[in-house]
Amino acid sequence: MINAVTLVGRLTKDVDLRYTQSGKAVGNFTLAVNRPFKNAQGEQEADFINCTSWGKQAENLANYMKKGSQVGIVGRIQTRNYENNEGRKVFVTEVIAEQAAFLESKSNEQKTEKPSNEQPNNPFKDNGEPIDISDDDLPF
Repeated sequence: MINAVTLVGRLTKDVDLRYTQSGKAVGNFTLAVNRPFKNAQGEQEADFINCTSWGKQAENLANYMKKGSQVGIVGRIQTRNYENNEGRKVFVTEVIAEQAAFLESKSNEQKTEKPSNEQPNNPFKDNGEPIDISDDDLPF
């Protein structure tokens, strides 16, 4: 049997990170995924797909991705049901994200336009001298 899903979309809000009673991280989020065609009015439509991620991946998504971030995921569809407070059975379909890829850097998301007369930072200005970066500053 095959149950495989690949999605590329943008987060509709920040990842909702919680922890189970046993301490395992779980992140819930919704991806807005554009449809590959326009509707009769010529407008681009999107599907809003509920996703769940577990463990360190859920923590990384919550720490490094924010509302509007572009994310790619690979996972599987899962269905479940529960009984709500009114005694009605509620069915849920979601994508369990087994892999996630950050498709834009954090600096790209927060980048502001510089005036055209301002020179961009030159990463080679130290002529090959070592750069002092702590391991704690790396996102991985």
